Amino acid sequence: MMNIQTMIQKIEQSAQLISLPEIYLRLRELLADPDYTMAEVAILLGRDPALATRILQVVNSPLNRRSCRIETVTHAVSLLGSRQVYDIVLCASVAESFKGVLTDVMNMKQFWQQSVYCAVTAQQLAVACGEMESERLFVMGLLHDIGHLFMYLAIPEESQQVILKAKELKRPLYQVERELLGFDYAQIGGNMMRKWDLPKSLQVTTRFHPEPNVAKQFTLETALLHLSYLLIHSDLEDGNFGAGAFVADDTVWATTRLTEKQCLDIQQSAANQFDEVANSIFT
Repeated sequence: MMNIQTMIQKIEQSAQLISLPEIYLRLRELLADPDYTMAEVAILLGRDPALATRILQVVNSPLNRRSCRIETVTHAVSLLGSRQVYDIVLCASVAESFKGVLTDVMNMKQFWQQSVYCAVTAQQLAVACGEMESERLFVMGLLHDIGHLFMYLAIPEESQQVILKAKELKRPLYQVERELLGFDYAQIGGNMMRKWDLPKSLQVTTRFHPEPNVAKQFTLETALLHLSYLLIHSDLEDGNFGAGAFVADDTVWATTRLTEKQCLDIQQSAANQFDEVANSIFT
């Protein structure tokens, strides 16, 4: 296995090949203008047929449960608001940036399906604990594992070895990554989000969700993402939430005021809702 400096250098070199689309950068610039209007946002997005379709898919998705179908981008944007529109464009832009990327250790469709599962779970946990901006947790869940995309692209063999070792030892993946690689996926993800100048809340929750007790900001969001990560992976890996590699950090219960039973109920609910939601997010 190559040394830590060589691996990080390879990851950084690969990351230079991945850039966010122009439409995202233009939207971010527009929203930074204090005098922007939602009409301008709708016009900008309407110029990108694929993105306009994605906006309509999301506004009409089961998550929003609207009584009538929304047919125009202008109407969709007015209903969603600037923050949710930004989040949708960001998520679509990240997915587009990695479109066509092939590695030997991952299936891109499966990766995004797992990310959607985490997103749905995080949003439902947020609702259960009274978090008003639950949609933000959806975005955090969707992008929480982005560090692994960069690792799979740059150091696929080393990444696969660590995954297999963590499963063999029944230990948290981030711990085994740190021991064998010298860094973990959350550190890589948080660092790349910082370089892309993404919102601070995304940087922090991505970086610290494996260890929510370390986070100094966005502590509730980080705790919820920590729980959602453990819930979905305990399900996908046939483990038991609350045991082995899927034991939650002690601090999250006081932070979220959720119970283990509530989390397990939400795990089941999110699994049931996943099929409804997934196609409206990444098709």
